[in-house]
Amino acid sequence: MSESTRPLLKARGLSVAFDGFMAIDGIDLSVPQGGLLGVAGTNGAGKSTLFAALAGQVTATQGEVEFAGHLITAKPPHQRARLGLARTFQVPREFASLSVLDNLRAAAPNAAHESLVAAWLGRSAARRADQALAERADEVLALTGLARVRDERAGALSGGQKKLLELARALMGRPQCILLDEPFAGVNPVLIEKLLEVLRTIHQQGIALVVIEHHLQALKSLVPRLVVMDQGQIIADGAPDQVLDDARVQAAYMGGVV
Repeated sequence: MSESTRPLLKARGLSVAFDGFMAIDGIDLSVPQGGLLGVAGTNGAGKSTLFAALAGQVTATQGEVEFAGHLITAKPPHQRARLGLARTFQVPREFASLSVLDNLRAAAPNAAHESLVAAWLGRSAARRADQALAERADEVLALTGLARVRDERAGALSGGQKKLLELARALMGRPQCILLDEPFAGVNPVLIEKLLEVLRTIHQQGIALVVIEHHLQALKSLVPRLVVMDQGQIIADGAPDQVLDDARVQAAYMGGVV
């Protein structure tokens, strides 16, 4: 398999059990370089557990996870992040007392390491490292539309702005792939449109996106491929309209129109 055709992110037979309960069961999933994939399902379907297993927040009971040609099943989250796999959370995890800008600086995966190396090499290297970090923060602030609130305390932002900040923090490490857990949850329609615009721009830059979302209309407008989960398993995978018309998907949503 060539580098151009090898999946960027791949799960094989991935399972996670909690006290004997199979939260996800034998998941096979691949995301190509620059891919764009939605993940839907009712509450308790296993979506967030899947993300946690991919990102390293929970340990897989069975199966493997591969990213960018590396087997990462046993790697902790920070090592996966350094390889270029980032994740956002449904409930933003900002440092509320810090400014938006300082949240971005703190989120750079290699910031602490580079600062130590720069300090060892001298003031000139330290200045260059700090300048590179500041330039990246400026790029991300402009991309996400947060430049005007860069100096505001993160805890004072609106819910939608916190979702943008969560995304901005993920971007600081120049990821190859971002796992987004319900980026539109609790966000007003105007900011949903802003988030969709930002996500499309990010995808156009070649970053793969995997998006969990209950807001199906927003998700359908973003992704060309949709996976639906139920009871820890993938029950449908394909074009959004085709998937949402699937009888198994309709049954999972209690027989209603999805």
